[in-house]
Amino acid sequence: MKKIVLTVVAMMTLTMGFAKTDVRRQVRNVENYDMSFDMRRLAAKLDLTDYQMEAVEVIQQCFNNEMLEAATVRGPQRRMMVHQAVRKDAQQMQRVLNDKQFGTYMMLLGTTLHNRGL
Repeated sequence: MKKIVLTVVAMMTLTMGFAKTDVRRQVRNVENYDMSFDMRRLAAKLDLTDYQMEAVEVIQQCFNNEMLEAATVRGPQRRMMVHQAVRKDAQQMQRVLNDKQFGTYMMLLGTTLHNRGL
């Protein structure tokens, strides 16, 4: 009887252990898609005007929402949604920023995406 109880407890412990790692992995995965960043630091790095700062903030919020939406999708559709969100963000930023600012922004965005494994 003692062996059966200990076996059941061990099985429950192992099952709960696997469930925990799966939930952590999903949470960490969704956190990677959160693309919000400090606007003041970005504005200083890109040397933005007030108008550009407001426009970049709106574009960035839209981009962040699209990336978080992509985090909820599974499979190859996720990759497609991320690609579309990045392309749309780049097009909108190119309209607002000059060539030098846009080059710096794309370098920062590419590095951020690479560091997050996207």
